[in-house]
Amino acid sequence: MRVVDIPQIEGLNAAEKILLVEDIWESISSEDAVIPVPQSHIKELERRLEGYKSSPGALLSLDELRNKIELMK
Repeated sequence: MRVVDIPQIEGLNAAEKILLVEDIWESISSEDAVIPVPQSHIKELERRLEGYKSSPGALLSLDELRNKIELMK
């Protein structure tokens, strides 16, 4: 389903659209639905975990990352 399939959405302002998205998200999260994780995501997480295990010192802490980003500005 797309926005063009529900013409009333087009008439909403940005704040109303955000509230609608929040309502939709709450309805999804209240269900016991199992949302499948794509195999490509699982493989990427496994790849990153292996990278961490093989060289944990190569990663940045959150503070180090923030500082690096600040220096790039």
